[in-house]
Amino acid sequence: MAEHAPRILLADDEQSIQTLLSYPLRKDGYEVVTAADGREALARFGESTFDLVVLDVMMPRMDGLEVCRRLRARSSVPIIMLTAKAEEIDKVLGLELGADDYITKPFSLREFRSRVRAALRRAGMQQKAAPEDEAALQVHDLEIDPAKRAVRVRGDAVEVTFVEFEILNALARNPGRVFTRDMLLTRIWGDSAYRDPRTIDVHIRHLREKLEQDAKDPEYLFTVRGVGYRFRDEDR
Repeated sequence: MAEHAPRILLADDEQSIQTLLSYPLRKDGYEVVTAADGREALARFGESTFDLVVLDVMMPRMDGLEVCRRLRARSSVPIIMLTAKAEEIDKVLGLELGADDYITKPFSLREFRSRVRAALRRAGMQQKAAPEDEAALQVHDLEIDPAKRAVRVRGDAVEVTFVEFEILNALARNPGRVFTRDMLLTRIWGDSAYRDPRTIDVHIRHLREKLEQDAKDPEYLFTVRGVGYRFRDEDR
């Protein structure tokens, strides 16, 4: 993380929401810049450097989904989406948009602050070099390189989000071990509080679509019904 106080861009078209969310962030020591619509959010982002962006999905002039898409095309800054519709979650977390996290309305300020801290913490993790003991890993046609945060399947590069990489790397380095959804949530976000375990299901589905030749008959990522997920055993 940068040495300055973390700078957060908060975009929401409701002034009352801006005020409600900005106050606790500033109280926590963050610098907050606000925007009232999507176009203003893009303009503000171009004027400064931010450590985190929080976007409401429903905004005038340009909605949060389009803002997220444009930001992700030019930056790896962590992005949290605020959404009121459960059906938007799959789209928000997909590679096309590449948001790091989402919060479904209504939510508590305690939950919001927890998500912000987790996103900033993950950003700090992402900037660090991979541990020396995490060498590149190859399992049949799948290659995982933590140092480059790169994934290849049958020699072809596969684009994955930060969270998808963390899930895949955790499972692949523990072949055969069953991870519950809460275990994966805690491993990636630092805790599982305030989080819908189904978030993991969405990420696993996206990973299968990218890595498996047949997502319905996976070779690498297996579901343990009623428990969680595991990576293929090495001797398979």
